[in-house]
Amino acid sequence: MADAKVIPFGEEPRPRRSTGPRAARAGRGQPPLRPVPPPRDRDPAAEDRDPAAGEAGSDPAEARGGSPDASGERDGGRGPQRPGGTRHRGGSGPRLRSATGQSTGDGRPGPAGGGWERKLAHGLNFLRRRLTGEYEVDEFGFDRELTDQVLLSLLRPVYEKYFRVEVRGIENIPADGGALVVANHSGVLPLDGLMLQVAVHDHHPARRHLRLLAADLVFMLPVVNELARKAGHTLACAEDAQALLERGEVVGVMPEGFKGLGKPFAQRYKLQRFGRGGFVSTALRAGVPIVPCSVVGAEEIYPMIGNARTVARLLGLPYFPITPTFPLLGPLGAVPLPTKWTIQFGEPIPTDGYSPEAADDPMLMFNLTDQVRETIQHTLYELLVQRRSVFL
Repeated sequence: MADAKVIPFGEEPRPRRSTGPRAARAGRGQPPLRPVPPPRDRDPAAEDRDPAAGEAGSDPAEARGGSPDASGERDGGRGPQRPGGTRHRGGSGPRLRSATGQSTGDGRPGPAGGGWERKLAHGLNFLRRRLTGEYEVDEFGFDRELTDQVLLSLLRPVYEKYFRVEVRGIENIPADGGALVVANHSGVLPLDGLMLQVAVHDHHPARRHLRLLAADLVFMLPVVNELARKAGHTLACAEDAQALLERGEVVGVMPEGFKGLGKPFAQRYKLQRFGRGGFVSTALRAGVPIVPCSVVGAEEIYPMIGNARTVARLLGLPYFPITPTFPLLGPLGAVPLPTKWTIQFGEPIPTDGYSPEAADDPMLMFNLTDQVRETIQHTLYELLVQRRSVFL
């Protein structure tokens, strides 16, 4: 039985060239039949060619993102196949597939990275896991998935576009194992800690998370308490810090505390007292390096020209800032100024060469604390000399 011929929609039936008896009849006075190219969806030469060895663009089916398999189907089985390789499809234009599998109806490849369909599916899957409780938190309340997918995504535009943070010396944070990052603290509100988190996660080759030690006040505020726990913050106590360091986490501490956060603008970039050196004792017991960190730019986001102490006592706050815009402009005055930031991580100070009993030596702790403080202060002065402008 002769092979059935498939006539694509919208085309006139045309005779097919043959080399059999019909060709012989054509030689006996009948007009020769005009050669007709094969249908668009079928390349006869491709049937005898290995699809893996063909050149890109040599097969029309490959231009649509598909390839012939053992059964003769193309495009991974998309849609039913007609005899002869013609596929059922709607519309008048060709459908192309991008490298990510996304296709469009106008012949253009879909968007790279999976397009909006992939992002929508990823978002719906994320919501499903949150609603069904299919996610994990550690014993400190750190939710890694929520931090990566939501919290850091919200902070990243502020980090990149608003403060335009420049990071230096990120290689001084080890690729694995515990480390204690010690930084200066400033800016009225603790935005510098949040920017440090983004800097460590986004710029470190190992995408490490910075686990910040926060003051008691952070965990007394209703909404802030939950968000801080989810973001990996924990109470600023020696027990929690040592537990995290022994687990191989990167822990961040700002020894100035509220003294640095709420100091007057006239004392900007002058480090306050570093406490009694408790962070050094914790690093010595855990045997992890201490990484000094200097932050320039946070001092000017809220220039604090006064402190309403009476209001602060009534509200139970360590200070109540008065700036050129707050409280004069109300909520609008709470918007930080768009200063240019620089974060520099210094060379790590090793502690694994000391014995565990060294953590009880007050003179050693004093010397190491002073060394870290002087390193940060000296780096701040260097960065200020190199800075062209507060906002540029």
